Amino acid sequence: MKPSPFDYAAPATVAEAVALLGDAEHEAKVLAGGQSLVPMLSMRLARPDVLVDITRIPGLGRCVSGDAGELRIGAAVRQAAVAADPAVRAGWPLLAAAIDRIGHPQIRHRGTVCGSLAHHDPAAELPAAAVALDARFVLAGPSGTRTVPAAEFFVATFQTALAEDELLTEVVFPAQPAGRGWAFDELARRHGDFATVGVCVLLDRIGDAAAAARVVFCGAGPVPVRLPAAEAALTGATLDADTLAEAARVVRAELEPPGDVHASAEYRREAAAHLLTRTVTAA
Repeated sequence: MKPSPFDYAAPATVAEAVALLGDAEHEAKVLAGGQSLVPMLSMRLARPDVLVDITRIPGLGRCVSGDAGELRIGAAVRQAAVAADPAVRAGWPLLAAAIDRIGHPQIRHRGTVCGSLAHHDPAAELPAAAVALDARFVLAGPSGTRTVPAAEFFVATFQTALAEDELLTEVVFPAQPAGRGWAFDELARRHGDFATVGVCVLLDRIGDAAAAARVVFCGAGPVPVRLPAAEAALTGATLDADTLAEAARVVRAELEPPGDVHASAEYRREAAAHLLTRTVTAA
């Protein structure tokens, strides 16, 4: 398989990259890790006129903590680098766990965090983690920079709030409360496959009870699916077998996953209920 012919550009600044993306006469695609784009090129599912390689732009390769303790991940930062960072594993362990379940080591060493988020496969791990952790997306365009919360960034399958003439320059994860429980788990047909269904859970506890909960599924809809009803079933309740059973019942009643060649909707719904009880226990 061979891609259609294309030109290659390696801008030195964000402004140059945005100008290339905004050229109305030529369709341009951003190249960072290429783990999604290159297969699409090879199968001619994507036929851009220009590939805009952003990996040489200064500043986009940084993964740093901001003044408010937030984690700022630039558009060229590799997934493996984020997951291996001791500060990330200590402060944002859910993010590190989600990255650890992406594909295989070779993919994580080339793929970027921002690239996976901008690509937005709804079965991917990072979009769900971004919603669970209230991430913010910094988008640079011809009119300047704007910030979009994760809850508004993911629009539909392979669609985001990112305009064609905008570049996702970084994703920002707020600092997490000390002692917050967390867990990520997924069901996949084989190790390294996209999730048939997966779930992120965050828990703030007071003793044996949950003071607050966050539940977000991947592989359960066209965007990451947050389930407030399941969160309500957990919040304020002692985290015992009865509470877990009620939360699982809510998942079975409220979740509306798709059915496809990989799994029926009923199978995904039942798997999601079991995953929720397991992740809440772990969290």
